[in-house]
Amino acid sequence: MPPAHDAPLAFRLRPRCLEEFVGQTHVVGEGTALRTAIEEDALSSVILAGPPGTGKTTLAKIIAEHTQANFVQINAVLSGVKELREVCAEAERLFTGLKQRTVLFIDEIHRFNKSQQDALLPYVESGVVILIGATTENPYFEVNSALVSRSQVILLTPLSDEHLLIILRRALADERGLGGKIAVEQKALERIALLANGDARIALNLLEVAVLTAGKKLSLAQIDALFRDRGKRYDRTGEEHYNTVSAFIKSMRGSDCDAALLWMFKMLAGGEEPRFLFRRMAIFASEDIGNADPRALQIVISAWQAFEFVGLPEGEFFLAHACIYLSQAPKSNAITRAMRAARQLIRTSSTLEVPLHLRNAPIKGMAEQGYGQGYQYPHDAAQGIVREQYFPMGIAPQSFYAPTDRGFESEVRQRLERVRQIVREQPMIGV
Repeated sequence: MPPAHDAPLAFRLRPRCLEEFVGQTHVVGEGTALRTAIEEDALSSVILAGPPGTGKTTLAKIIAEHTQANFVQINAVLSGVKELREVCAEAERLFTGLKQRTVLFIDEIHRFNKSQQDALLPYVESGVVILIGATTENPYFEVNSALVSRSQVILLTPLSDEHLLIILRRALADERGLGGKIAVEQKALERIALLANGDARIALNLLEVAVLTAGKKLSLAQIDALFRDRGKRYDRTGEEHYNTVSAFIKSMRGSDCDAALLWMFKMLAGGEEPRFLFRRMAIFASEDIGNADPRALQIVISAWQAFEFVGLPEGEFFLAHACIYLSQAPKSNAITRAMRAARQLIRTSSTLEVPLHLRNAPIKGMAEQGYGQGYQYPHDAAQGIVREQYFPMGIAPQSFYAPTDRGFESEVRQRLERVRQIVREQPMIGV
């Protein structure tokens, strides 16, 4: 049954077959496993994961048109265990009596709790139910691992501006859409595609709103006036938050200050708390730079303090200052490696007894037992360094910290080599 003429544009224009489906060629392009499975009605359980408006529900609808199996659709927000068990019981009846399998499409499957997802397992495992789960979250975090292991996880990506333009032009020309009655400047269409940020549903909704608001001729100026305050996709609590933070950190680690600034200001525009960004940069200053540039941490803390005095919007200067400094600074993860090596020795050692000469002897009885005896006071030595055993009893000295030759750490390396030669008489083998 065709959609009603007064239905939303995005609903009227929903693709009915794979030939009308735009984008996601890595998923349903010619010769892909999923396209072949759909065309041959040989689908196995899949979880479609991706941002909104990338085609998850549309793919499920197309599968419904192609399959000879019983097709059932439920929404995890509106359905509970009772409805789920009823669907699965009917699927089992059809499979047992008619040898007909059931394709069960669960939209927003991540909304089901663990017990609801567990209820699906026996039916998916036996093949009675072919599951199509759709989620905007990371399925490896939000979907039962047992279900994930029994399904093919397919990742859909935001649509490109070129793909969105194809969809928008179709909407203008198609009789199910605007039927050639609306004139839109090319640059206006391009701006709508840009504002949609990879989401086909948003692109069509923006076009529909623009037509209803501004009439049958749309210019770039009209689109800009209508959607001036529309921002980019960013969810402070969802996967996009973690993806963007990851890109921010990795751009600084890769010394690309321009990309780091882009990701940082994307987060700010999305409402991210500036103090969160300062916390991440403070960690980065020690984790990824360390003694290669000891000033890095000082710069971050100073910028953070300045921000607390000034606040937004001028405080963005301090965020940018710190971000650029960290990005261009020499990098070293020697501190991270040293921490890991020290923890490894702690995990693998049965005991870590403090040598007697390193113990204090605040009372006479302890001194008589050998506490503090033989300890050499470094300040009494000409260089302030003495040959001494500082490691636990029975454990040979080891070199956890191995400075690089980058930045100031090259000087630290030379100094440390001289110190270790005196303290241990010879260089220690690194861990």
